[in-house]
Amino acid sequence: MRASEARYLGLVESLPAIVYVAAPDPPYSPLYVSPSIETLGYTREEWFQCPDLWISLIHPDDRARILHDTELARAAGKDNDYEYRVFARDGSLRWVHDKGHFLLNDKGRPFCWQGFIMDITSRKDAEKQLAEVHAQVARSNEDLLAILDHLHLGIAMIDREGRVTFLSEFCQALLGKHEMLGRFWHEVCHFDEQAIVQLRAAIDLPEDQRQMVSVRLGNQAAEWAEIDVWDDPRDANRRFFVLNDVTDIYDLRRQLRETTEMRGLTGQSAAMQRVYSEIEELAAVDATVLIEGETGTGKELVARAIHFSGPRRAQPLIAVNCAGLVDSLLLSQLFGHRKGSFTGAGEDRVGLIEAAHKGTLFLDEIGDIPLNVQTQLLRFLQEREITRLGETKPRRVDVRVISATFRDLPTEVLKGAFRQDLLYRIRVARIQLPALRERLEDIPLLAEAFLTEYRQKTGKPVQSLSTSALRLLLNHPWPGNVRELKSAIEVALLRCKGSVLRADDFSELAQGVPPVSHIADKPLSLANVREAVKVAGGNRALAARLLGVSRATLYRRLAASIASD
Repeated sequence: MRASEARYLGLVESLPAIVYVAAPDPPYSPLYVSPSIETLGYTREEWFQCPDLWISLIHPDDRARILHDTELARAAGKDNDYEYRVFARDGSLRWVHDKGHFLLNDKGRPFCWQGFIMDITSRKDAEKQLAEVHAQVARSNEDLLAILDHLHLGIAMIDREGRVTFLSEFCQALLGKHEMLGRFWHEVCHFDEQAIVQLRAAIDLPEDQRQMVSVRLGNQAAEWAEIDVWDDPRDANRRFFVLNDVTDIYDLRRQLRETTEMRGLTGQSAAMQRVYSEIEELAAVDATVLIEGETGTGKELVARAIHFSGPRRAQPLIAVNCAGLVDSLLLSQLFGHRKGSFTGAGEDRVGLIEAAHKGTLFLDEIGDIPLNVQTQLLRFLQEREITRLGETKPRRVDVRVISATFRDLPTEVLKGAFRQDLLYRIRVARIQLPALRERLEDIPLLAEAFLTEYRQKTGKPVQSLSTSALRLLLNHPWPGNVRELKSAIEVALLRCKGSVLRADDFSELAQGVPPVSHIADKPLSLANVREAVKVAGGNRALAARLLGVSRATLYRRLAASIASD
């Protein structure tokens, strides 16, 4: 086991949460469970000896719901996230928060289920106590304040004008020990703008329509908290903020998602995992790299990931869009010039290659460089020297070169538009980026990442995508790839009027795209199943998602289809 893997395993096994990896099909036999399982009175050995032990421990009133929701999560490729009760060995009943997701193989099929289970019994007990306290508020406000101070929940009371009238001791620890009473909550609670907007919306909504708001606290007491907004039963114009420290949950969630992201790149598909592996390998060496892929696939992000993961990370990364350089001044811009070397050269100028000394030069769209400049670039790559225009003495430059293109350079060589010897020089190593349509399973993950990014920038309380919107994204051909998807999410979020992005918010995408969302609106006929599989390119997990059914249901219909043939 590598040192990094050993450290990660040590971290996981030191967590109070129960971390698990299980088989992807019922009864979800355990493949790994962390030592924290012993808090329920069971050893890890007992866990592996009885594959359905966990299911048997779930409270009978919760078991059917949990198994049903797990199957839905597995079929839809979404996280499972629920709370339920389990029995410990000593017979005591515990509340747990179960958060996990199914990992997919290169065929889009789940090969394991991983996640974590947090014991939230104390929180549930506190919530129960708080509910009981609310029933007593009408009789004794003084008793309420005394009890709230002893609960391990942060409680803030807000009057009808938005001023803070009470803070529990734990709430003061979460928000900071500064003077807050009598001041407006949005002025003294140092939350980001998005959280302020969401809390304002929650205050104005009926209690049964409010959603919990996540906020980053960033202090020694806690990093993350979740806030519920409750009505004061004595006065409908007054509110309680109930703060719950969820720092441990957020830290574990970050650890579980590290395998799907790398320096701005996002994706859990086999194609992106291959790209991540290639980036790690090439970051450790100093070879020239050619990144190939369609426009909008993220070639510059890959170049940046290689640079900032390697030994030159502290040195400059100079990115040059070769297609955007002026042809007449291209040599000067790349290699620099001496004052007076040509008309308009009013001073000495350092070229872009020299500016990247000790660092990395990223030549984007290198296929657009004219042949005369290709000759000079080839000489630089061979000699690692440049000569400024107007000078005769070469300058030694230490630069790593990473190039990118959407063109088929071997074809350009046959046309005589690109030098073959230069191609050999820039393609010592290569990375081929997949088009977005070749990794459809990454679209929900990318959409969620972009939605989070623009939600934070705009402050709009848009939380998720509807099923119809997700189907529309999965069906779009994406000629602009990830860049087009990012732009589409931004435009849709600005247009959205509610908390969920719907297909209507993506009107530009819907124009000219064959509608496939109608599939789920029809009876689950054999023809409909076949159409979904065809649209999904043979990816049955994706076809099931389009149909809105479980994979098991899809397989049964496919089996019937084969039998009928």
